[in-house]
Amino acid sequence: MSAGWPASPAGARGPGNRVLFFDVDGTLVSSGGAGARALERALRDVAHIEGALAGVRFDGATDLWLVREALAARALPHSRELALAVLDRYVELLPEEIEGSAGYHLLPGVPELLAALADRGAPLGLCTGNVALGARAKLARGGIEGRFAFGGFGNDAEERADILAAGLRRAAEALGRTIEPREAWVIGDTPKDVAAALARGVRCLAVASGRFSAGELRAAGAHEAVESLAAPGVAELLLG
Repeated sequence: MSAGWPASPAGARGPGNRVLFFDVDGTLVSSGGAGARALERALRDVAHIEGALAGVRFDGATDLWLVREALAARALPHSRELALAVLDRYVELLPEEIEGSAGYHLLPGVPELLAALADRGAPLGLCTGNVALGARAKLARGGIEGRFAFGGFGNDAEERADILAAGLRRAAEALGRTIEPREAWVIGDTPKDVAAALARGVRCLAVASGRFSAGELRAAGAHEAVESLAAPGVAELLLG
């Protein structure tokens, strides 16, 4: 289990159910730019650079990749130690930014879908580029952080396929059984979510709640695509 994540809510039961891995930003929540503001502040505090994320695309990116890109763009040494120091400061600043974010909201259908899945015993996890404490802060304001028992996070790896691999390992530990890729779904809003699922042999439900349309996500290889998680039949699709 990644540090900072709560253990085993009720949704972790269900030994025969599919295992579901949700992305965070653009899939479950919109933080109204809180993450970007906190990361800019962390880069200023630790690496002493301003405007480091100007022009950087956040869609599907991992926290570690974003920090490395910001440091490399300024030709600064970008050791893992410096990147992790920036991220440590980021998770200190993020709750304040989240709390003050006027644009924060859960995305359509999220509370209802998570409740329906948990009621039917679906094991729920995360597959996110956020570091674990960052993911927790982003979900906590919406009251949904306790829905997830395990996950793969941005402090596990820089590549999303490796993050998913970490999530699959933790799901197996939490459920006490082997998790075959065909038993799992990734639910995300970017082509990078789709690519990570395909790389690990996992099915992907893409949701057009971010910058990409359902058509673009299908073209990227998503097995299914919906306009939002409020679409009819999403729970039934995921649970088979």
